[in-house]
Amino acid sequence: MSDVDHLESHRAADTEFLVRRGMTKGYELLSVLTPPVYAAFVLTRRGRSQFSINRLLRATWIGGAAGVATGGAFEYVRSANSRTETLRTRRIRDAYDVASLRADDHSTIGGILGATLIPAFFWKRGRAVHLVLGGAGLGSAVGLFAHFGRSLVGDNPPKPTSIPTQSPDSE
Repeated sequence: MSDVDHLESHRAADTEFLVRRGMTKGYELLSVLTPPVYAAFVLTRRGRSQFSINRLLRATWIGGAAGVATGGAFEYVRSANSRTETLRTRRIRDAYDVASLRADDHSTIGGILGATLIPAFFWKRGRAVHLVLGGAGLGSAVGLFAHFGRSLVGDNPPKPTSIPTQSPDSE
């Protein structure tokens, strides 16, 4: 394998990691923002009679899907226009960011719980797909709030003692 192929494979792996991370962060962000924005919009524009759990959950999962698409697209464009060294540095920094990893973990746990509990509570109030996917979005937002609450109370994740500056396989 030539040096150029080796660098290109590293660049592709770094870009893939960062795009996946951008998609995750986009989902988390819009899962937090969509429900209150949608509820405020519907209640102020159309009134309480047009507000329903089914529509709120549908807006939540569609907002999460839009967050995945925009977060991934933004990160892909950003990575495509960055130098290889910058990509490697960002990937290593993000891989060792314990607070971000804990936020992702809380969001994932909340999403799983929301996808199972929201349909259990609101089974007769919406379609199954909206209940499961919207419940995952709401649960993800609740999990993210749990992470921020723990950090606010003082339960911060430990900081890594040292972050490597190069990848383990680089010579």
